[in-house]
Amino acid sequence: MTDTRVLIAADKFKGSLTAVEVAARVTAGLRRALPGVRVEALPVADGGDGTVDAAVAAGFERRETVVTGPLGTRLTASFAMRGRTAVVEMAEASGLRRLPRGVFAPLTATTYGSGELLRAALDAGARTIVFGVGGSATTDGGAGMLSALGARLLTADGRPVAPGGGPLRDLATVDLSGLDPRLADTETILASDVDNPLTGPKGAPAVYGPQKGATDADVAALDLALAHYARVLERAVGPRAAEYAQAPGAGAAGGIGYGALVGLGAVFRPGIDVMLDVLGFVDALDRADVVITGEGSLDEQTLHGKAPVGVAAAARARGVPVLAVCGRLTLPAEALAAAGISRAYALTDLEPDPARCMAEAGPLLERLAERLAEGLADGVG
Repeated sequence: MTDTRVLIAADKFKGSLTAVEVAARVTAGLRRALPGVRVEALPVADGGDGTVDAAVAAGFERRETVVTGPLGTRLTASFAMRGRTAVVEMAEASGLRRLPRGVFAPLTATTYGSGELLRAALDAGARTIVFGVGGSATTDGGAGMLSALGARLLTADGRPVAPGGGPLRDLATVDLSGLDPRLADTETILASDVDNPLTGPKGAPAVYGPQKGATDADVAALDLALAHYARVLERAVGPRAAEYAQAPGAGAAGGIGYGALVGLGAVFRPGIDVMLDVLGFVDALDRADVVITGEGSLDEQTLHGKAPVGVAAAARARGVPVLAVCGRLTLPAEALAAAGISRAYALTDLEPDPARCMAEAGPLLERLAERLAEGLADGVG
């Protein structure tokens, strides 16, 4: 099996390893066990944290610009460019990772910097923008993003509405006529791994607000504020604003998906499908005998649009077997098989203590890859 061609297409192990680091560790373990194995690494992402890094690893150029963070401070954020295509990751500007440790601002965090990041991509010549959304610190419905791109969101006395989702309760009028005119000639693809609506029991505040520090009272306030925001937008642009509020992806990243659908004319697609296209995954599949995918936790959530399942579906369609690596595995073998994954290897198989798995993820993953290589040698997959 030393001439086996292996394609590593794994997502990050959240909190411990980036997708690039996962690929490097798996490669090291495979080559230690099978010195002649041929390995190609194609780190993947589903629109959330690590999307720009995955694009850069696939040959895009990293660009940096200074934008407004979720708390209003200035910070340096990245996007990726190749030709006229840009990959923009909202978490670079407005993500939870941009907050100081232990600090949350569920009512006031803004997506203004995400709008600035999109504008920087337009300035760089982008005419196709893959807008990856996830990992946000915000629940403002994309209001900050639209403001940064030229929209006017005003209170009853004509003042700009304050940053964040909470102040949207004071919104009286929205004027989108000042939006950057280049957006009309730009294809914007909303790439996300969630399909929640904007509001309601499955909406952005209820489902994702608590992980951004929102109390029950905050969730209720944000839900009312976003519903009001959608009604004001409906007065400005017509019935499509109400339709988009219920559309898949509207609730992504604190509702920035909604702002992108209504204001930017974005088209929603599952994030992993978009990224596989952008990264050239099908071409890489043609060079592979087996694919190794994975993420930090292979669990029930994985089955709902996460990267490993997208990778496995694409590989299965072309008859390429798939193995997986992960930190933790809770899916039974039949669920893995139904998703197109022949076998999964978990760090907890080597180290049952989750804390040590997180702390020592790199070395453990190399050892796990050696075990996987033994399976390859025995014909597993």
